[in-house]
Amino acid sequence: MREDVRMSGQVVVGVDIGGTKVLAGVVDAQGHVSSTALRTTPGRRVVTSQVEDAMVEAITESAAGRPLAGVGIAAAGFVDPPGERVMFAPHLPWQGEPLRDLLQARLGCQVLLDNDANCAASAEARHGAARGAASGLMITMGTGIGGAVLLDGKVLRGANGMAGEFGHMQVVPGGQACECGKSGCWEQYSSGNALVRNARALMAEQPSVLDEMCGGRPERVTGPMVTSAAEEGDLVARQAFASVGDWLGVGTANLVAALDPQVVVIGGGVSAAGDKLLDPARGALRRTLVGAAHRRVPDLVAATLGPRAGMIGAALLVTAD
Repeated sequence: MREDVRMSGQVVVGVDIGGTKVLAGVVDAQGHVSSTALRTTPGRRVVTSQVEDAMVEAITESAAGRPLAGVGIAAAGFVDPPGERVMFAPHLPWQGEPLRDLLQARLGCQVLLDNDANCAASAEARHGAARGAASGLMITMGTGIGGAVLLDGKVLRGANGMAGEFGHMQVVPGGQACECGKSGCWEQYSSGNALVRNARALMAEQPSVLDEMCGGRPERVTGPMVTSAAEEGDLVARQAFASVGDWLGVGTANLVAALDPQVVVIGGGVSAAGDKLLDPARGALRRTLVGAAHRRVPDLVAATLGPRAGMIGAALLVTAD
């Protein structure tokens, strides 16, 4: 971070905006977070200004009256190469709106924009689990699945700036309908949405502590409820995680076969479940990866920075050299 920024008392805020929540926080150049603010994402079928209102509220709260040196945005969607617009987002309403310029006008400071998984990957490469790796994959599991490819610590962006959209690889032809408009996408089987859908289906077949948590209304079950129930040893919750984890490993095996990375980092909100998610994923990775017995299978690890990786990476857009 520039010396004049530190001396002036200005702050840099990173924002991670996904399908269910907006997380904003003041982050320094070393990746340390000093304050955060959380808002619920208004939804996918709303006017875009409602989402931007939630972002501005979270930014303002996290800054706590301190002047803004800049704001980085990690958006769950396809960001154009200049970093000006979210061209398409399966779980958010943007379709080409000039998000960067709109927020700069409202906030009165520099705003930089990138894809959320790209930001998380940059943060993990600089401060976390991918630090020092010659190559790596970042897989973010939240409402859906995002991803990024790392080469020598840098994000590989592709011709359209949209490399790494792993969640929309088709893994089941004619399978579950996806918010992207296609069907059978990987994120329909391994994501926060898939976890909740699995748990609700299993609740109809066997008793679960989730019945009490949701007041007997399965439609009210949330991902954090399933995580909490799994920690209590609930069979339904553990089976839901086993399915999502297995699909995570299957999809990762396909990526490893294609790209042969040194490390695979799992981030996003669902990754907070830790080994309940990662153990079945590691098993499926070894079971389904071609030639697994004749190669070094890459480490599959949780993001060191946890669900904050996207927010920290967003701030790095402003502070990184």
